[in-house]
Amino acid sequence: MGKILITGVSSGLGAALAEKALERGDEVYAVGRQDNKKLLNQADYYFYPLDLSDVTMLEENLKTFIQGHRFDLVILNAGILGEIKELAETPLEEIHRIMDLNVWANKQIIDTLDRHCRPPQIVAVSSGAAVNGSKGWGGYALSKATLNMLIKLYAAENPWTHFSAIAPGVIMTPMLKKILDRTDPERFPSIRRLKEGPIQLPEVAAQRFLDACKKALDYPSGSFLDVRTIAERTASTRA
Repeated sequence: MGKILITGVSSGLGAALAEKALERGDEVYAVGRQDNKKLLNQADYYFYPLDLSDVTMLEENLKTFIQGHRFDLVILNAGILGEIKELAETPLEEIHRIMDLNVWANKQIIDTLDRHCRPPQIVAVSSGAAVNGSKGWGGYALSKATLNMLIKLYAAENPWTHFSAIAPGVIMTPMLKKILDRTDPERFPSIRRLKEGPIQLPEVAAQRFLDACKKALDYPSGSFLDVRTIAERTASTRA
């Protein structure tokens, strides 16, 4: 049992993470624009409505929620994808919106946590898009690559907290379903690969991710990890 702070719990991975954490007896503190109705009125669940994309006011608003708490784990899950399209077709304003939520909001959250409660572990939800460089994933890929470096830099500067960026694999979320339904796989081959590859249910991905958070402590702070790589290393170690 522990105390966990999770951002972005309205649906998808964030919602499943909150549910799994509650099932195992954790207290869950959630932050985001929208709550998850399934979690309302559950014991040990606390939600604070906050627009994370408003980075200028984030610290002032967040500190009232976290002061006085000692979190065992923080999962920075909230994020947006944007449209799948070529960079030349993507206006800077759209990239700014993606970067604000996927990167700079997380910077503000990390700084606020460090000033008020210094959690022992912070994990950011990353993506293979950070390193794949696939056509069409421009703004999202840029944001996740920057997020990985953000985590690496904080690991070097804040040694009292263990940092990781973990890619959870492909998950069937409303965001992914929209991509698969509306994006041309001929123009963007990565969409075809997604459709042909394994896609996890959120509850399965959430359990794997929570297990990966624990195993991440065996890796150097600041590491970019993939749940599949962690699972393979654990299996080989047992063998």
